[in-house]
Amino acid sequence: MAEAAESVQRTLTGKVVSAKTAKTIAVEIPRVLKHARYGKYIRRTTRLLAHDEAGQAREGDTVTIAQCRPVSKRKAWALVAVVERAGAV
Repeated sequence: MAEAAESVQRTLTGKVVSAKTAKTIAVEIPRVLKHARYGKYIRRTTRLLAHDEAGQAREGDTVTIAQCRPVSKRKAWALVAVVERAGAV
């Protein structure tokens, strides 16, 4: 088994909710899950910090982020691409 195991890079798509810090964006990832007992669908969001080296993402943009090595205590994701720009407010 000389072949190295190919690592599959995990990617997520979400909305930028904060771009106030330097080289860091906060991205909210929404998901819908079914309640175990009542069967009702519940909306949940996960807020992740992602590394944005060039500072290209702005608040309201839809972005794709990928898992990477830890950059800081809470930041272990990196910006891959800006999928959709936010409209001018």
